[in-house]
Amino acid sequence: MGAAARKPAAALLPIWLICLVCASRAGAQPYIGVNYGEVADNLPSPDETAKLLKSTSISKVRLYGVDAGLIRALAGSGISVVVGVANGDIPSLAADPAAASRWLAANVLPFVPATTISAVAVGNEVLESGDASLAAALLPAMQNLRAAAVAAGDGAAGIRFSTVNTMGVMAQSDPPSTGAFHPDVAPQLQQILAFLSRTGAPFMINPYPWFAYQSDPRPETLAFCLFQPNAGRVDGGSRIRYTNMFDAQLDAVKSALVRAGYGSVDIVVAETGWPTKGDAGEPGATAENARAYVSNLVAHLRSGAGTPLMPGKSVETYLFALYDEDLKPGPTSERSFGLYHTDLTMAYDAGLTSSAPAVGGGAAQPKQAGGWCVARDGASDAELQADLDYACSQVGVDCGAIQPGGACFEPSTVRAHAAYAMNQLYQAAGRHPWNCDFRASATLTSENPNLAALHDHDKMVT
Repeated sequence: MGAAARKPAAALLPIWLICLVCASRAGAQPYIGVNYGEVADNLPSPDETAKLLKSTSISKVRLYGVDAGLIRALAGSGISVVVGVANGDIPSLAADPAAASRWLAANVLPFVPATTISAVAVGNEVLESGDASLAAALLPAMQNLRAAAVAAGDGAAGIRFSTVNTMGVMAQSDPPSTGAFHPDVAPQLQQILAFLSRTGAPFMINPYPWFAYQSDPRPETLAFCLFQPNAGRVDGGSRIRYTNMFDAQLDAVKSALVRAGYGSVDIVVAETGWPTKGDAGEPGATAENARAYVSNLVAHLRSGAGTPLMPGKSVETYLFALYDEDLKPGPTSERSFGLYHTDLTMAYDAGLTSSAPAVGGGAAQPKQAGGWCVARDGASDAELQADLDYACSQVGVDCGAIQPGGACFEPSTVRAHAAYAMNQLYQAAGRHPWNCDFRASATLTSENPNLAALHDHDKMVT
């Protein structure tokens, strides 16, 4: 926005600062889950983990198998559970409907309805495993398990059956409008999608902006992956301007589903996260980047805005992972995705603590930063213009008031408009200190800027 002629400050400062203070804080209820991996020898007890989960805003847990202790500990908590079928069990479940009934009787029926089991993930990354016989058995196993659940009735009849895929099932994902499934998996995937569509189950996928950054470790890519201010990327096909990698990856999957003829199938993010540390050859694996990615993702989900191709709906998302897993093979990053340490302390504050006390008590939760986000003295108009453009493009931020004719259009300066937009984003994103960074061109103040402005105004006119 260009700056108009400056009006007398004494007449105008209170007006735009009132606009600044009144920025919206509203956000939609999120759909936030977490993965509970167990490749570790130092995990807390099921009861301790359940208590931790109850102290957060996490409402869903995905298990990679069936942990009876944790499932029972979550009974009556309102936290739903996704249980997993091991890849090694798929062939027997596919070959024998009775085996599927026995699996369900042992791993689901004892826990419902006391604990809500929302879905069963049949296998993990099967289509990308390279095992053709296992991939061929996947759909029959899903069909047999669902038939057993329907026959069991009551708490099992509504359970959804799906399978988890990596972005490796995609032949094309950039730009999002060209999204298409890989021809090597397309024939089997087409049949699976028909099953998901018929039964109302979701397509489960693991989008990781972390891996996208590893393949293109430039500063502008990092900002795009972390939901931080960036120039955005325009999809040449749809002409949509994307401001973060998460939305771009999900919309690529949406485009692939539409191309396959199953655009109405819901998408569930089965895994996404960012490691707190990594090896020398893993750029960007830091606690600060992990906090930025997860906290900004959580704020994005809470906004309820969805993605450009799926607007107005938060995509059900399972963060990876609840704890670090010290026995996982591979690079250091593979053992470093935990939101919490196994001593139950935070690895970083992702804004997931609940505003209500945990069931059964518990320690008080840390407070949000509060205050107001304002432009830093010394920030240039060029910096503030970039921040203004970025903030106004984000979900939960309405910049109509600083458009011509809007209540807060005057004074028409970059600094005034940027201050309004940056504070809107800060308030909408959860009022954490990291929500007021803007590449160091903004700062937090605990002093009500409106009252300060009125005080200054009184001194100027007396």
